[in-house]
Amino acid sequence: MRRIRQIRPVWLVLLLLGTAAFARDFPQPQRVADGVYVLEGAREHFSRANGGDIANTGFIATPAGAVVIDTGASLRYGQAQRAAVRAATGRDAVQVYITHAHPDHFLGNQAYADVPVQALPATAERIAQGGDQLAQNLYLLVGSAMAGTAVQAPGALAMPTPDAVAFGGRRLQLIALQGHSGADLAVFDEATGTLFAGDLVFFERAPTTPDADLPAWLDALDRLARLPVRVLVPGHGPVVRGPEAIAQTRDYLLWVQRTLREAAAQGLDMNEAMRLQAPERLRRLAVLQAEWQRTVMHLYPAVEAGSLPRLGH
Repeated sequence: MRRIRQIRPVWLVLLLLGTAAFARDFPQPQRVADGVYVLEGAREHFSRANGGDIANTGFIATPAGAVVIDTGASLRYGQAQRAAVRAATGRDAVQVYITHAHPDHFLGNQAYADVPVQALPATAERIAQGGDQLAQNLYLLVGSAMAGTAVQAPGALAMPTPDAVAFGGRRLQLIALQGHSGADLAVFDEATGTLFAGDLVFFERAPTTPDADLPAWLDALDRLARLPVRVLVPGHGPVVRGPEAIAQTRDYLLWVQRTLREAAAQGLDMNEAMRLQAPERLRRLAVLQAEWQRTVMHLYPAVEAGSLPRLGH
């Protein structure tokens, strides 16, 4: 059963006393294929200026109603997204899928309290257990755009399913993967060849890695690359109609993996590793340096530990 939990009053007090006005306009839906719409997030870090609206979300029109993929970072976003669904499709939402348990993708769930909201079991469990802390952290980063937001944990999908799910005859493949997080759901619309890849794919923005398993992530990209994709919606960055987004994400992850291993082999400390530079082809990625520094903090300790000789050998 889905649960809605209120943010503790102290966080609401902080919000009301210490926040600046939200400035960014709500992203407008772009039609990227027949009945498929995307709301593109800002290629930035969380801030009061962007209100936390940094992730791509979307929806697919079906004869039964709209299927929504991710709900954004706040109640405000979820409400505006749902209004956009009605305006674009002439129907309300009938189903919501959450791709993974990062707050910019699920904190709009509250706006869909009367609609089935589902995620992979590990995603649903993590949101139920740790969603409050993620929400509180985001309150401190983005301020008043989060007003009224509470955590609504999704229900768990029975996965894997051997067949596509259908809404009014429109078939969607639900693909259970992992790598960016412990559980990553991709949604593939068979009618248009549109893939909502969640944060397994970034484009023109450096990937985030707080929960990353790089080998599993690379395996997931290989599986996505085998789909007959005609339109790809990354979790962050512009929509593409070719292989370039998956290729760029793979290139970045391979560089991260190789560079961390080489840094550990050379005995670099964390600060020294943070100062390493990406190759020229990756330097145009938005928020590259900041994400690289965060990646070193997230992943380097384990790489360093793995490079140490074992006692007795």
